[in-house]
Formats: sequence, C-alpha cells, structure tokens
Amino acid sequence: MKELLLYIARNLVTRPDQVTVTEVGEGDDLTLELRVAPEDMGKVIGRNGRIAKEIRTVVRSYAQRKGVKVSVDIVDE
Repeated sequence: MKELLLYIARNLVTRPDQVTVTEVGEGDDLTLELRVAPEDMGKVIGRNGRIAKEIRTVVRSYAQRKGVKVSVDIVDE
C-alpha cells in the first residue's frame, strides 16, 4: 500500500523526489502519512479536498482486498 500511495503522489506533484510515506501502526490497522513539498500541497489536496478524498478511496479499496484497514493522512510540516 505504501508503494501505491508513493506512485500516485509522485505522479501528481512537480517535486516527486520530496514525496515520502511513513507507515504508522501495525497489524490490521495502519496509517500512512504522506509528506510532499509545501508548494505541492495544493496538488495533492485538490479543490475542496477532492483529490485527497480520491487518493484515500483508492488506497482504502486496495487495502480492503488485502484484509487491512488503512487510513491516509496528508501531513503539513
């Protein structure tokens, strides 16, 4: 799931080298923290949070097939 989130985020931003994903939690309850460059934050969140919502939907759908509960947090540093 981490690789899927990295792939999606890197294709949305202008600075893909600054995209990082950190896994927090273990077992069947996992949180993925997405960090991007400050100037790319708007591209990942989108207007009214639409892109962020769709990213979460895709990752959650993939995780459900694997039998894991996942949440995606977009971290602003």
